[in-house]
Amino acid sequence: MSTETRGLRAAALTVRYGGLVANENVDLEVGSGEIVGLIGPNGAGKTTFVDAVTGFTAYEGTVTLDGRRIDALAPHHRRRRGLSRTWQSGELFGNLSVYQNVVVATRPGGLRAVVEDLFKPRRKGEDPAVARALAAVGLNDVSDRLARDLTLGQQKLVGVARALVGTCSLLLLDEPAAGLDSAESRQFADRLRTIAADDGPGVLLIDHDMSLVLGVCDRVYVLEFGKMIFGGTPDEVRADDAVVAAYLGVPMENTDA
Repeated sequence: MSTETRGLRAAALTVRYGGLVANENVDLEVGSGEIVGLIGPNGAGKTTFVDAVTGFTAYEGTVTLDGRRIDALAPHHRRRRGLSRTWQSGELFGNLSVYQNVVVATRPGGLRAVVEDLFKPRRKGEDPAVARALAAVGLNDVSDRLARDLTLGQQKLVGVARALVGTCSLLLLDEPAAGLDSAESRQFADRLRTIAADDGPGVLLIDHDMSLVLGVCDRVYVLEFGKMIFGGTPDEVRADDAVVAAYLGVPMENTDA
């Protein structure tokens, strides 16, 4: 991303909780249309990094989005600039349709506004932004189904659609493949490639599914005890002795996600 202005750049990002340093001088870049992985053992500081970048945790250092510093912005203003995320416990509203679950993210009143629309519709027709987000994750055909009736893989994609809806230039995914089987994980990888293709948003993927991360990512960063210990291609990650010792445990074969 060094020659481009679009995308995310974190420089010397440090997060402290009293005497505990959760992230220390972390440098990370995600360019437009890139899928970049962030891996590390539990407690390495991955979610803390995402919380800092999205404005939910105080930090030192700088965060730049599309060439503009966003350090002074609150989380909701960062979202409006195009920095979007999913959550590890991103629960859906099971009694609402897939479409309604996504449209929640577009309404100032959130869920309350959507529920009011069920009884007092304020507008007719489909929201184009919601339709585009559902198309990106391949769920337009099930937009009228209740969220609780979807497979787990489909429910995960609804969460991604909620993050994509509206302006999104950088998508941060925190453990999106948790609970998915190998077939669902491969389907999820295919959708990520579709989302990022043709100069789409950059994607920062945090997940413990190494087949997914090493199969779909263009580059991968490795955190250990809050410090960045490696950054490179998936093949370089597989071959690095320090990464294998710190996280992978055993050499990883080159397999597709």
